[in-house]
Amino acid sequence: MADTTASSPGGNCLEKLKSYVRTQKGFILAAEIFISLIVLICYAASRYGGYSAVAICEMVFAIVFFGIFMMELDKQIQVVNWVWSDLFRAGIGAILYIITSLICVIGGSGDGARIAGGVFGLIAGLLFGYDTYTIFLQIKSTRQHTAASTDDRV
Repeated sequence: MADTTASSPGGNCLEKLKSYVRTQKGFILAAEIFISLIVLICYAASRYGGYSAVAICEMVFAIVFFGIFMMELDKQIQVVNWVWSDLFRAGIGAILYIITSLICVIGGSGDGARIAGGVFGLIAGLLFGYDTYTIFLQIKSTRQHTAASTDDRV
């Protein structure tokens, strides 16, 4: 007979999702996914749908990193330096969102969806920039802790 006290794998994944979204990094990644989806919808509704490529790429990358960090695969797969990869992802995302959004806001006269996508893209650029800043602080604090010598001998 089936054991009724054992937790299902789906329930375990849902519990990991709930607990990870409550962390600062999980909340930031979830917000990045959400704002990228909003930007994608706005750009897709505009006359120039080509700007949606940035939103698609950044949303997919945020989903991948969200899944990796949520399932704690970064601790199991140590071939990749996940913190630095996340720093580059967030930094490049911030730069691309800000550039693309400024182009859309400045040149989007007469296309309300493009302007709305540009405004939400600027918000996304700020969010990705904040994520870059928090990752940089994490790297900086890790380096300061590892740089200190634990050896008492001189």
